[in-house]
Amino acid sequence: MNPKEEIQSLTQELEQANHRYYVLDDPTMSDYDYDMKLRRLEMLEAENPDLALPTSPTRRVGGQALSQFEKVEHPVPLESLQDVFSTQELADFDAHLRLTFPEAEYTVEPKVDGLSVALEYVNGRFARGATRGDGRIGEDVTENLKTIRSIPLQLENAPARLIVRGEVFMPQAVFQALNEQREKNGEPLFANPRNAAAGSLRQLDPKIAAARKLDILVFNLQLAEGATFQTHAQTLDYLRDLHFKVIPYSVCRDMDTIAQKIAAIDEGRYTLGYDIDGAVVKLNDLHGRQLLGSTAKFPKWAAAYKYPPEVKETVVQDIVVQVGRTGVLTPKAVVSPVRLAGTTVTNATLHNQDFISQKDIRIGDTVLIRKAGEIIPEILSVVKDKRPAGTTAYMLPERCPICGAQVVRDEDGAALRCTGVECPAQLVRNIAHFVSRDAMDIDGLGSAIVEQLIQNGMVSSPADLYYLTFEQLATLWKNGDKAPKKLLASIERSKENDVSKLIYALGIRQVGEKAAKILARQFGSLDDLMAASTEELTAIRDIGGVTAQNITDWFASAQSQHMIARLRQAGVNFQCEQLPTDTRFAGMTFVLTGSLELFTRAEATERIDQCGGKVSGSVSKKTTYVVAGENAGSKLKKATELQIPVLTEQEFLQLLQ
Repeated sequence: MNPKEEIQSLTQELEQANHRYYVLDDPTMSDYDYDMKLRRLEMLEAENPDLALPTSPTRRVGGQALSQFEKVEHPVPLESLQDVFSTQELADFDAHLRLTFPEAEYTVEPKVDGLSVALEYVNGRFARGATRGDGRIGEDVTENLKTIRSIPLQLENAPARLIVRGEVFMPQAVFQALNEQREKNGEPLFANPRNAAAGSLRQLDPKIAAARKLDILVFNLQLAEGATFQTHAQTLDYLRDLHFKVIPYSVCRDMDTIAQKIAAIDEGRYTLGYDIDGAVVKLNDLHGRQLLGSTAKFPKWAAAYKYPPEVKETVVQDIVVQVGRTGVLTPKAVVSPVRLAGTTVTNATLHNQDFISQKDIRIGDTVLIRKAGEIIPEILSVVKDKRPAGTTAYMLPERCPICGAQVVRDEDGAALRCTGVECPAQLVRNIAHFVSRDAMDIDGLGSAIVEQLIQNGMVSSPADLYYLTFEQLATLWKNGDKAPKKLLASIERSKENDVSKLIYALGIRQVGEKAAKILARQFGSLDDLMAASTEELTAIRDIGGVTAQNITDWFASAQSQHMIARLRQAGVNFQCEQLPTDTRFAGMTFVLTGSLELFTRAEATERIDQCGGKVSGSVSKKTTYVVAGENAGSKLKKATELQIPVLTEQEFLQLLQ
C-alpha cells in the first residue's frame, strides 16, 4: 500500500473508531490499537504533508493557536426558547397552539445545559463551526470544535450544504477531574460544567480545548439543501444516520404523555453523565412550525420546561479545614448524609470566613443545601428556628491545621493563607517556585519528579534538595544514570547563584524578582536582610509597608529559620555578586514604549537597572525619561502632556555610554 492509500485507509478507520466509541458508545478498537494507528498516521503525514487530509483525526489534538475569533453571521438564526416553570404554563402553551393545530404532535427532549453551536458542512466536509452569540452573529470556533471527537469531520451521502445545531457540553466525570486538578494547582474552580465548557470552547489555543474532552449532542437540522422532511423526528433520525450524536427524543400526542415524559427525564437526569436543566417540547410538524413562526424573541412552536433546583435540609455535624497547594485554607461542612441530585451528599463547600460569617453557619445548624450547577454541594441558608441552644459563631483557625504556622489574610481578598515555607500541604508548589528559572534555576525538577521526592520522603523542604544523593535520585529513573547526574549538577550550580535569585526563590509574599534584586543590592547579603527592621525596609524605594512586614514576618517564622539554616549548611551563596558600581541613573524612573530596535525590552530594563535606575510601566509626574521606539502610543502622548523628556533609542544609548 502506498503512502496515499495508507493515509486514506487509516483516516477512514480511525474516524469510524471515533464514531463507534464517542457516538455509539460501542468501541470496536482497543485504546492501544487506536494509539498505534494514530501514531502511524502522524508519521505518514509528517513525511508526506501534501497527502494529509483536512478530515484527518490528527487535527483533533488541536492546531495552531489563534489571535482572535472571527465573527460569523448565521444563515439560519439560532433562536432561544420560551421558558415555562409549571405544568399549568405548559398546558397553556399547548392550548394556545391547538387553536391552530388541534391534532398537534410534539417531540420531548432533554435540555442539555451547555453552549449552543452551529456546524456547517460543504460537500460533506466540516467547513465551519460557530457559537450561538446573539442568535444572528456568533464567533468562529471551528478549530476548537474539531477537537470534539463526536463531531464527524466527513459525512457520506450528505447534501451539498448542511447546517446542524447542537449543544456542546463537558461530561460530569471530565468536569470533576478538571476541578480536582485545578484545586491541586491552586487555580480557581469552575462553578459548573456549563461554565467550563464555555470557557474551553473559547480558548484561543485549540490544544487547551482538546485537553478538556468536550462532547456534543445535535438537536436540530438548520439547513439541508435539496432534502425535504415532514417532521422534526425525521430530521433527527436523518442526522443520526449521517453519524451525528443526536439528542434522545420521544414523540407525544397529548399533555398527559408529555408530562409523564418530562417527569421520566427528570427522574433519570442524574444517570445521563451530563447536565440538563429541563426538557424541550417542540411541535413535530415542520410545516406547522413555518406557519406559526416566531415572536421577536422565541419560536411560537416550542417551549423549555425548566426543572426547579432540588433543595433539602440537613445538619452541619462539623466544619473541617483543608489546606491547598497555594496555602489557602478552605473550610468544608460535614453534613448528615442527604440524597441530592442523584447522589448522597456528606459535605459542602463553605468557601471562606466571609461566606461563613455572612450566612452565620455554625456546627449543629440545620441548613438548606443544594448542588450548584448540579455538581458542587453548597449551603443556601440556615434554618434559624431549628438552631440548638449553646452554638457559637465559627471562626477559622489562626494557625495552619497542617503545620501550625501563622495564618494571614490576603490583602486583596477573603482567603486565609498558611505562611509556612515547609508546610507539607503546599510543599509541591513551594519547591516548584524555588527551582523555577527566575529563582534558583534548577533544571530537571518537573512536578512529577518533585511529587516522587516528597512521596518517598526524600524532601520535606526546598532546602532538602541540596542534600539529595545519586543513590536516592537513581531510584526515580529506571534506565541509566544520565538524568540523576544532570540533576545533581544543576543543583550544585545553583549554589553559586546571586543571592537575589535566592531571595526570590524563598517565596516571600509580594517579593517578586524585581524586589528581590533591589533588596539584594541594598543589603548586600541575606544575613543583613534578615537583620533589617521594618523601618529600614520601608525606607527603600519600591518597598512599601505591607511588603516590609511580610519580609520581617517571613524571617521570624521558625520554619523559615530552619530552612535558612539548612541552606547555609549546604553552602548556598548568601552574598550579592551584582552590587551596582554605576549609579548614574540613581533616583531616575524610565518608561519604555513602542518597538525598540537596538534593545529588547528586557535588555533595556537590565541596562537601566545596572545603572541604579528604575523602569515603570506607566507615565506619571515622577517619570524622569520616556524612551520611545517606533509606533509609540498613549504613553508618548501622556509624556508630551506632562512635559516629560522623551528620548529616542540613540539618545538613550548616548546616556548609557
